[in-house]
Amino acid sequence: MSVAHFVIQFLVGLANAMFLFLIASGLSLIFGVSRILNFAHGSFYMLSAYLAYTVIAWLSPSPGAFWVALVVAPAVMAALGGLVEILLLRRIYQAPELYQLVLTFGLALIAGDAVRYFWGTTNKTVSAPPLLAGSISVLGQPLPLYYLLVIAFGPLAALGLWWILYRTRWGILVRAATEDREMVAALGMDHSWLFTMVFVFGTWLAALSGALVTPLVALTPGMDTTVIVEAFAVVVVGGMGSFGGSLLASLLIGELSSFGILVLPRISLVLVFALMAVVLILRPWGLLGRPLAEVRGEALTAARKPALSRVTPLAVAGLLTGLALLPLVLPPFYLLVGVEVLVFALFALSLQLLMGYGGMVSFGHAAYFGLGAYAAALLTTKAGLSWPVALAAAPAMAALGGLLFGVFCVRLTTIYFAMLTLAFAQITYTVAHQWYDFTGGDNGILGVWPPAWLAGPTRYYLFTLGVVALAVTLLGLLVRSSFGLAIQAIRDDPRRALGVGLNVRQHQLVLFVVAAAFAGLAGALFAFQRGSVFPDYLFVEKSIEPLVMVLLGGVREFAGPLVGALVFKLLDTVVTAYAEYWGAVLGLILTGLVLLFPQGLIGTGVPQFRRGCRRLTGRGR
Repeated sequence: MSVAHFVIQFLVGLANAMFLFLIASGLSLIFGVSRILNFAHGSFYMLSAYLAYTVIAWLSPSPGAFWVALVVAPAVMAALGGLVEILLLRRIYQAPELYQLVLTFGLALIAGDAVRYFWGTTNKTVSAPPLLAGSISVLGQPLPLYYLLVIAFGPLAALGLWWILYRTRWGILVRAATEDREMVAALGMDHSWLFTMVFVFGTWLAALSGALVTPLVALTPGMDTTVIVEAFAVVVVGGMGSFGGSLLASLLIGELSSFGILVLPRISLVLVFALMAVVLILRPWGLLGRPLAEVRGEALTAARKPALSRVTPLAVAGLLTGLALLPLVLPPFYLLVGVEVLVFALFALSLQLLMGYGGMVSFGHAAYFGLGAYAAALLTTKAGLSWPVALAAAPAMAALGGLLFGVFCVRLTTIYFAMLTLAFAQITYTVAHQWYDFTGGDNGILGVWPPAWLAGPTRYYLFTLGVVALAVTLLGLLVRSSFGLAIQAIRDDPRRALGVGLNVRQHQLVLFVVAAAFAGLAGALFAFQRGSVFPDYLFVEKSIEPLVMVLLGGVREFAGPLVGALVFKLLDTVVTAYAEYWGAVLGLILTGLVLLFPQGLIGTGVPQFRRGCRRLTGRGR
């Protein structure tokens, strides 16, 4: 690489770092003060970019169109963020943080379909403002002038944020709330409006980045998911709630991505999440962050005491008989839906094993679902193994992945554990996405079908029902066993469990591997039902789905994931069939369920439902 190419890549990486810094700073502030894991943060970035595109189109060919859009779009998004916080998030601050994650996930679904409705699915582009059109020569290599604006704007934005946070009374309150929000409330500060102002400010930062980036990238409806994952990486590497950490991590990741594409193009996407994993392993609270207060970990898993539902063997037998007789009354399409319900019920139950019984919340459980699917596909299509062998080997391969990642994950707790699982899942996703020679990349692996004796919806449905029923039985026996009781004791009080002689990490690692194996089995069943495997099976959105299912059904109930999977997949299927913009409808339903059923569908009693209704109408905060 010549000196000129090095300088150009450095400047491009510096510009990208500035965008990441703005987004991650807002995300870090929001989480530091309100503890909200805001999955919709990237949606404000995306909506601002599209709104800026619209404002520029309206005002063209005025030379000031871009600058007006740069002011208007972030301001509108900041106001929208304030409404979201006041009308929705403020009503569930007392709920476990995972429910807030589900609500913001629903908002992200709504925002994604709003973009498709108003702007369509084709890519949109924005030209640089006339003042910054064209390029300049840097050591004989062209560099767009617009990059100079971004590079110059970055330090000014960082200096402005530093002044706000360290030289104003509001900034001091924000930093104090990041350290101890309960103490700020005890001193008389109206923390609800502080939360609102921080959310508005954080949203404005993300929206400003979205408006700024429009001349450099094509606007697509899925750009929010990509940027939120990168923003999480920046926040984790730098340290949650750390302004300086966000700046440092943005520079590291921006430059790593820029040079990675040039030097190591085949693994460039892996480098960011590898850095995230290394930092979490060596310094979980980030390069410049501080360990989070223990209360945050408690909030993360507040609803964490599941119990086996009180059902009799006769009731179970009756349920299985009824499910087995469904092929007599349902058409083939609904049997295929039934297979998906069963598969995702097992997937969600494997996560429930980790989260409900082990107290370990994973944001990357799709890694093992995808590993099982890819193992089954590769063993049948490339290794030429028989179908039963491939199906049996799939959970073993997923368990191996769980062992490899779990050794590092179980060393961490609370949000650090969750973020490390996300990092490992994204590494697995990027490997599958970029290793075309082995995994097929985004073309996937096709022709993954069960043998002839299982061909047809009825046969495969009955086979899946039998496998899932056996798996659920084994999981039920596991949580009732001495190991299950030990892992629940560790969940409730790790120090006391350690004091009575339990090997905490060893038990947690075994649980992690077992959960990975059952997720891998679900992935293999899903691959054979679909006849194909794609990298999307490993992506972060696939990890969110079982989390939503667990919370919908009720994290306190063993049967909660089963009910949650049924409701989620039926909603998905019905809404997709009858509504063009199914994501928005599903997002609205998820939002309503979080507000009305704070402990899940089967975990919420009548009093809790009434309180949810009062929260929804604003009479019971």
